Amino acid sequence: LVPMINEAFFVLAEGLATAEDIDDGMKLGCNQPIGPLALADMIGLDVCLAVMEVYLEQFGDSKYRPCPLLKEMVAAGQLGRKTKRGVYSY
Repeated sequence: LVPMINEAFFVLAEGLATAEDIDDGMKLGCNQPIGPLALADMIGLDVCLAVMEVYLEQFGDSKYRPCPLLKEMVAAGQLGRKTKRGVYSY
């Protein structure tokens, strides 16, 4: 689940779609109840980053590298709902 969230951050960082479009696309196209970026805000961006760092360390595969945007947001204290600021503002 977290690798999908990480890929959504890459799409957002590359400017291919807005956060709303990414979330709507996954909800409508994949029948998910919540989009990956809104889910990241609920989980906590710091938690998502920690999971990706463990995956990268344990598997050693670059496909698990955390998105730089995710790292920047965590470093800036934008952790999602718990800080009232993440991908979305609360």
